[in-house]
Amino acid sequence: MTGWFELDYSSNGRYRFTLKASNAETILSSETYTSKDAAEHGIASVQKNAPLNERYEKETSMNGRPYFNLKAGNHQIIGTSQMYASEQARDAGIASVQAHGASGTIKDRTA
Repeated sequence: MTGWFELDYSSNGRYRFTLKASNAETILSSETYTSKDAAEHGIASVQKNAPLNERYEKETSMNGRPYFNLKAGNHQIIGTSQMYASEQARDAGIASVQAHGASGTIKDRTA
């Protein structure tokens, strides 16, 4: 089984998506968007950029926990990972986004 995207509508009237791995774990979360169309464009950007190593920015939070951002070609952040316990776990998270990010499956939960 491959990963998938979940497109959600929040109570504050905004849209966001998450990328799920085949085990249903969230591996990437988007910012919020003002329209469904913009969120769908964000998904398309993940599909395009996820396989590219140079699109990942490895970061460390203020409390020392590693995480990553996936960026588009224009250097805008498309999605952010969870906080990880180690750099190795973060790198495994990147590999998971690379493996599942091209998924064409979108579960639209906005209806």
